[in-house]
Parts: sequence; structure tokens; C-alpha cells
Amino acid sequence: MDTLFFRLTLIVYLIASAGFLFFIIKKNKNVGYWSHRIMLFGFALHSIYLTLSYYHLGAVPALTFKTSLSFLSWTIIAAYIIFQVKFKLMVLGSFVVPFSTFLMIISSTVPISTITVRPIFKGVWLPLHVGTSLLGDGIFAIAFIAALMYLIQERQIKSKKLGAFYTRLPSLNSLDSLNYHAINYGFLLLTIGMITGSIVAQGSHGSYWRWDPKEVWSLITWLCYAALVHQRMAAGWRGRRSAFMSIGCFLILIFTFVGVNFLMEGYHSFESLERSQLP
Repeated sequence: MDTLFFRLTLIVYLIASAGFLFFIIKKNKNVGYWSHRIMLFGFALHSIYLTLSYYHLGAVPALTFKTSLSFLSWTIIAAYIIFQVKFKLMVLGSFVVPFSTFLMIISSTVPISTITVRPIFKGVWLPLHVGTSLLGDGIFAIAFIAALMYLIQERQIKSKKLGAFYTRLPSLNSLDSLNYHAINYGFLLLTIGMITGSIVAQGSHGSYWRWDPKEVWSLITWLCYAALVHQRMAAGWRGRRSAFMSIGCFLILIFTFVGVNFLMEGYHSFESLERSQLP
């Protein structure tokens, strides 16, 4: 049953992605509205899939690379829905939904791993740690995409060659505001995720901090985003500089999420977890 909902979610996301791409190319608002509705239906299916996975596993469904990609895809769509309510930027879906769908496609190609969940990971702290961390990542993805859109729009304006994207993308002020809010909310969730992660580590390994590669790179990611938040709030950074730093921070985040797990040995790595049958 879980697999069925996963496949249905992927199919619906693919349809929504195609619709959003058609929307930004042809500027057809009706297609955009329907694509948004289809995406919401896919998000509902995705939520059901994650709920069933949680029920069958008995722990948060993000303990393997396959399930983590799916969960991250869900958080990105969730973040988009939240910011769409506030900013009314439907064109954002033309970038966000295909990106989220791409993560689901990758997830679908990863073999299913069998793991055994220890009782200590069935409490409240692991879901809180994983949920806040990945939702923060999803919001940072929105900031990343807003930064890319900002640089594209700015380049068109400065070159005085207003291409097709100029009339399709939001104003620079709207994109900068979206980036600002996403960075702040994402940083808050990332901070909560790190605190709850240390609590999980204490309960599992008897230590709040063990200098595990994932812990170190998570701290590096946190420091980078902390610097960005400081520069935006205290130094008044806006626009181009903030956009470039948002992109840089997100690339570090992606390395922390993917690269560290496979390139560096540690108790957080997916291979290590599956080998030892620990979440």
C-alpha cells in the first residue's frame, strides 16, 4: 500500500510539474491554477504515504537515503504552500514543484533498505529532530530558488534586454522579501533541529556531541546561515549579495545532506545505519 501511494504521488507531481512549466512558458493562468490544485492533491497523497510509512515503521520515515529524499520533497512542497499563501507567487511553483519532483524521481530509483528501529528512536525527540531539520531544509530550498529567480530577473533588468522571463518573474523586491522570510524561518527550524539532534544523540550514544562528520558539517551549515541572517538583519544586506550567499549556503546544506552521508564515515551515514541496522 505504501508503494502504491508513493507511485501515485510521483505521477501526480509529474503532471503538476508539466502544468507549471506550461504555465510559465505560455503565461496561462488557468493552467497555473489547475497545476496548483493538482499539486495539492499530490501533496495529500504524499502525506498519506508518509503517514502509512510512519505507522508501519514505528518511527519517522526518513531513516534511509530513499525515505529522506521523499521526506525532503514533501517539506519543500509544504514550504511552497505556506509561502504561496503569504506571497501569492504562483510562478514560484514552476521552479519548486519540478525540483521537488526531481527528488522523488531520485528516491524512486534508490533500492529499498531494510532497517530495524531501536526503541529509543520511537520517542518524540527523533521525529521532532528530523521534522524540524528537514522542514528547515525545505524552506531553505525556497530561499535558494528565490535567490536564483532574483539573479535572473536582475540580470535582465541590468542588461536592458528584457527577455521572456521578465514579465513572468516577480519583482526584485518581492523575491528579496521572500528570500528574507525563508532564511529567517529556515534558520529557526535548523536551530531547533540541531538542539533536538543533540538530545537524540545523548539518549542513543550517551553524548550530546561526538564530532561526527554530519554533526560538524551541520554546525558549519548553521554558522553559514547564521552569518547570512546577521548580515541581512544587522548589516542590512539585500538583493544581489544576499542572493549569492543564499545559494552558497544551500550548496553547503546539500553537501551536508548528501555528500557527508556517503563520502565520510560516521554513525549518521546511511550506509553505517543500514549496516548496523540502526536508524
